[in-house]
Amino acid sequence: MKILIYSAKDFEIPFLEKANKDIYQIKYIPERLTSKTAMLSLGFDVISIFSADDASSKVLELLYDFGVQHITLRSAGYDNINLKTAQKLGIKVANVPEYSPNAIAEHAVALLLALNRKVILSNQQVSNYNFSLSNLVGFDLNNKTVGIIGTGNIGKIIAKILHGFGCKVIANDIDKDQNFAKQYNISYVTLSELSQKSDIIMLSVPLNSQTHYMINANLIQLMKREVFIINIARGAIVNTAELLEALKWNRIAAYGADVYEYEHNLFFYDHSKTKPNDTLLQQLIDLPNVLITPHQAFATEEALTNIGQTTMYNINCWQQNKTSMNELTRELVG
Repeated sequence: MKILIYSAKDFEIPFLEKANKDIYQIKYIPERLTSKTAMLSLGFDVISIFSADDASSKVLELLYDFGVQHITLRSAGYDNINLKTAQKLGIKVANVPEYSPNAIAEHAVALLLALNRKVILSNQQVSNYNFSLSNLVGFDLNNKTVGIIGTGNIGKIIAKILHGFGCKVIANDIDKDQNFAKQYNISYVTLSELSQKSDIIMLSVPLNSQTHYMINANLIQLMKREVFIINIARGAIVNTAELLEALKWNRIAAYGADVYEYEHNLFFYDHSKTKPNDTLLQQLIDLPNVLITPHQAFATEEALTNIGQTTMYNINCWQQNKTSMNELTRELVG
């Protein structure tokens, strides 16, 4: 099998190479998969894509014409690929469902702590020999109410960590894990109730038609003015324009995110010399109560090792005419 890796980053290639064990012929390219770059897949049986790649119906049809039979995503999320079209075309698709929920959850808490304790501002002040504490007052997490939207693998670990801080955890999910809730004294509540009661809201749900723009002006109106919102899910879970207005008018206290609604073509690349014309992102960056990181939550050695190994496992299954346990198109058939 010949394999083409789209959106290959220098930090992940060594992990993919190690997992490959010199078995397959792999070509790494930095380009994202788009309708314009789909032709680069000509002559390859398998392609691998990441979360910023475009695997919409139009692109999948091009890939099919170029002979691609398999697509393995180096991510858990798959909102960037049209699975129904892939199934119709007979293209098998698999993902990496659990590369490291700990990495994502820990980064979510890191964003919360950095925002609350003004770590970025503090570092900037100390660099200028300003040791005043006037602008650096935060709050104890102990006894605060944290609302977790989405209690999958990542949400559960966030709950465990914040339970350790002494927080009262409430949650919202269509699939309620009552055994887990009982173990950590978590109450499942409606989205409205969670919004009204939470001092901190953690977003850890997949992006789909139900969660798109889940956080919007109407829901924000129910929230406490002191609320911190942390998003390590997907950018479009939040209506960024409406969130920005709420931040400007002090309707919410702070926002921390490892994702951005329009991050395609931006995140994972160095734009320091050619600054993009994205006024929405710039306004977010300029606010002192916003902390944005460039989709780095997954970037740990453990996670990258698991991504590499699972990617090669998916390919090995296809090479051996077997069905990968991570195959997403299989789920559609079932």
